Amino acid sequence: DTAEAYSFPGKPETQGRSEEIIGSWMQARGNRDKVVIATKITGPSGERSHIRDGKLNFSRDQVTAAVDLSLKRLKTDVIDLYQTHWPERKSNYFGRLDYGHTEDDDWTPMEEQLDALGEQVKAGKIRAIGVSNETAWGLMKFLEISERTGLPRIASIQNPFNLICRQFEIGLSEVAIREDAGLLAYSPLGFGALTGKYLDGQLPDASRHKLFPQFMRYFKPNAIKATEAYVALAREHGLDPAQMALAFVHRQRFLTSTIIGATTEEQLRSNLDTEGMVLPDEVLAGIDAIHNENTNPAP
Repeated sequence: DTAEAYSFPGKPETQGRSEEIIGSWMQARGNRDKVVIATKITGPSGERSHIRDGKLNFSRDQVTAAVDLSLKRLKTDVIDLYQTHWPERKSNYFGRLDYGHTEDDDWTPMEEQLDALGEQVKAGKIRAIGVSNETAWGLMKFLEISERTGLPRIASIQNPFNLICRQFEIGLSEVAIREDAGLLAYSPLGFGALTGKYLDGQLPDASRHKLFPQFMRYFKPNAIKATEAYVALAREHGLDPAQMALAFVHRQRFLTSTIIGATTEEQLRSNLDTEGMVLPDEVLAGIDAIHNENTNPAP
């Protein structure tokens, strides 16, 4: 999973490098047929005006331009899953819980967005389409348009989901299950917080939180309190905190896949070892108790 905006935080000199690295990696190994590639088109953002000359909308022209640029960087002729990185319209995402309606909000009609993406599917440039950081209304609207028009259907939704950020359960979980648009869960370890390695003020110089202090949503007081409780629960039952956190995500019926991130091979192996891991009932009861006491402290 990547995006035209990555690496992150976004800078003009590194924009698109993630796709380029993945493209070079696949080309060197000749393994494109063994990899499922997902990438994203950037939505409106004043901080990312360096991308496509700042024309960050989902109009037909911009979807076509973004797809072609991603294909070039990825050194491939088809993208398996192409996602809108966040809605073009103003909505509540990236940790915002309240919805502030804007009457004069100007955005590409959703049917036009879907039609533009559908053209890329017809052209053979993308195989499936998805959304990211989307709301229940947005996902259902896209699905309604697809049913009415025959345009390609949303295949997946990529939103945050972890022990301290479970808002997906409130409205989107039912949509994901009933409409077969499963969750690709990002930040399953809450930027690494749920490993427990950052507790007691431990912030290594190379950690993202020391390097990029603006990304501290999982380190607010209530989030730290909940993390301490989850880490203690894992250790009480002889579990690795990170593996317990990932296993909790994996057990959700609405999940299609988990998007993990690793800095070292050791971290990657630990993450992969959670495949098939089943949490005991007493651990699940403990998770429920902590969640009931401190619900979604890191939206």
